[in-house]
Amino acid sequence: MLVLLALGALHLSTTGSAVPLDATTPSAAEEATTGPPPDDPEETESPEPPSGELVVHVSGAVASPGVVRLPAGSRVDDALQAAGGATEEADLAAVNLARPLADGEQVHLPRPGEEPPPAPDPSAPGDAGGEGPEIDLNTAGAAELEELPGVGPALARRIIEHREGNGPFTAVDDLLEVSGIGPATLEEIRGRAVV
Repeated sequence: MLVLLALGALHLSTTGSAVPLDATTPSAAEEATTGPPPDDPEETESPEPPSGELVVHVSGAVASPGVVRLPAGSRVDDALQAAGGATEEADLAAVNLARPLADGEQVHLPRPGEEPPPAPDPSAPGDAGGEGPEIDLNTAGAAELEELPGVGPALARRIIEHREGNGPFTAVDDLLEVSGIGPATLEEIRGRAVV
C-alpha cells in the first residue's frame, strides 16, 4: 500500500512538473513566430527592386504604347502583353517574340508594310550615353517622340499639333517654333531627331 502511495505521489509530481514546461513552450513558440516574420519581408523585398526589374519602351501596334516595367529575364512577348497586347493591325511575324529584353531598350511592333527597327545588338555597348535610334519628327507618334531627350507627353503632343497645323518640319531647328522648346532643349534633341 505504501508502495502504491509512493508511486501515485511520484506520478503527481512528474505531472505537476510538466505544467511549467507546457507554460514555457508556448512563449518559446511565440518568440519564434514573432522573430522571423519581420526579417522575411525585408529579405524578399530589398534584393528585387535594384536587380530584378527591366524598364522597356513599347511602341507601334500595341493597345497601350509606353514605358513598362518587367521582371528580369522577360521576353519581347512579355513587353507586348504588358502594353495591352498587339492590335489587329500588328505584324507579329516582323519581330522575334522570344528575344530576351535588355533594360532601357525600345520594342517597336510594326504594322504590315512598315519597316521594323533593327533588333539591338547584344555585343554592342548599351545606350547609357543617351544614344539611340533616330526619330523622324514628321512621322513619329507621341510615344516615339517621348524617347527624345527632354520630351515628355505634353511636349510630344505639342510637336504633333504643330506638325498637323503647320505642315511637316523642314529642319530640326523648326522645333524652336513649338511652345516649350528653347535652345537648350533643341540641343538635347538634335542628336536623335531627323526630318
